[in-house]
Amino acid sequence: MEPRLNPFGSPTVTTFLKYINSAGKSIAGSTLPAATQELVKIRASQINGCGFCLDMHTKDAARAGETALRLNLVAAWREARVFTEAERAALELAEQGTRLADAGGGVSDEVWAAAAKHYDEEQLAALVGLIALINSYNRMNVILQVPAGDYQPGQFG
Repeated sequence: MEPRLNPFGSPTVTTFLKYINSAGKSIAGSTLPAATQELVKIRASQINGCGFCLDMHTKDAARAGETALRLNLVAAWREARVFTEAERAALELAEQGTRLADAGGGVSDEVWAAAAKHYDEEQLAALVGLIALINSYNRMNVILQVPAGDYQPGQFG
């Protein structure tokens, strides 16, 4: 499969990516745990059907020491016993934040309160920014049909 448009050959997309990558650096450098960041990116990418991001973030997470068991269970996190309560709260927030169009009320107060139990204001800000950011990447890659499978860990950083 070839992408509809080469995202790396378009000056407009290249400039866009430069700016959102900068936003991503502020989140990556936050106190939100790195493992939580990867789990959230993986879950949103699963929901959005973004193969490129799934390829990237599962490989990056594995390289950083994430276990195959946890990576394999992200899609079924509610039934899995391998995630902490904090991670579960972040995954639920990611799901509701990703599925805004499916839920008339957006993110519920209960889901927000559960996340706020585990994360301070700066971590919550990073979590919200991360959810918005990964959804942007997912949408661009899905629209362009960017293929998955060739990503090498650390390729972009």
